[in-house]
Amino acid sequence: MHKHLLGFLLITPWLANAQTTTYFTVKGTLGKHDAPAKVYLLRDNAVADSATLKNGTFELKGTTVAPIMADLIFRPKGRLGSLSDPMKDRAHLFLEPGTLSIVSPDSLAHATIKGGPVNTDYARLNESTKPILAHIQALGADVQKATVQQRQDPAFNEQVKRQFDGLTTQYVTANYAFIKANPTSWVSLHALLDMQMRDLPQYTVVGPLYEALSPTLKNSPQGRTYGELVRGLKAVAIGAQAPDFSQQTPEGKTVSLRDYRGKYVLVDFWASWCGPCREENPTVVKAYSRYKGHNFEVVGVSLDSEKDRAKWVQAIQDDKLPWTQVSDLKGFENAAARSYYVSGIPQNYLIDPTGKIVAANLKGNELEATLAKYIK
Repeated sequence: MHKHLLGFLLITPWLANAQTTTYFTVKGTLGKHDAPAKVYLLRDNAVADSATLKNGTFELKGTTVAPIMADLIFRPKGRLGSLSDPMKDRAHLFLEPGTLSIVSPDSLAHATIKGGPVNTDYARLNESTKPILAHIQALGADVQKATVQQRQDPAFNEQVKRQFDGLTTQYVTANYAFIKANPTSWVSLHALLDMQMRDLPQYTVVGPLYEALSPTLKNSPQGRTYGELVRGLKAVAIGAQAPDFSQQTPEGKTVSLRDYRGKYVLVDFWASWCGPCREENPTVVKAYSRYKGHNFEVVGVSLDSEKDRAKWVQAIQDDKLPWTQVSDLKGFENAAARSYYVSGIPQNYLIDPTGKIVAANLKGNELEATLAKYIK
């Protein structure tokens, strides 16, 4: 009974914090705009509130139980239109207790945002990644200026890809550095979630970052969800036993991972609609051609859906993929992908003859270098 009481006392502070509703106010000045100009507040990609500008000023109020990322969208003519339009004048911010101030001579794109500790942290993170994002935008502009002949040149495309990948790595590294240095900040939890879209999470990287977060962050709904991902990634980390799975080839033959016990096998998650996967396929073909006679096989697992069965089969033929291909045609709900906690593709796992995972997320030259390390 004492143990239960102690546990209750330990979680009570979090329960109290989780159930506390806090109030926020967003006050802004955008030049001298008047009606019908409006500012919209978006939470979870849905309109939560809006305000019509009067002599450039607006005010929004609301409640939240924890700091949460939100968007402001400014529409000079009032009508919001499509939420998916990337060209909209918008600003990202955190809704947190207290007053948030937004000041600009004309638009949200040029606004100065000042708020409480969470938004201050968010500004620090943005400042650290600003030069990297500027380089990414400059690279994009260079590609737009390229001639048709340049864009059709494999060497040009490879150079652009290499530069973009390098900048993306810098951006991800900067975010991870911020998370490590700020384990109690809500911005760190947001950044950890955001990196899922930019970097395939590996347990050796995100596991320690998550475990170092404060109890308040880990016990939040988003924190608990991410914790489940971390526990899943641990189950398929380097050194873990690879989860078995059975799925069917396009011809209807059932193939199981255990059929390959005694060999090195690369489990390659991909899809016909995935551009980066198709770009990586020649690399895998090259590696397969070199090592297929040396106790090495590849099993492709497609995240195509039933409606794209024909595209899956055509992609296998077009990319000349000679190894076994399987799928349950359930898209990202693919049972094998879920057991490996695949959150993005292309993704792969190298499994040794005993069924143990020895490497993951191998791309480009790293794939062949790793195979050379294990396969003599």
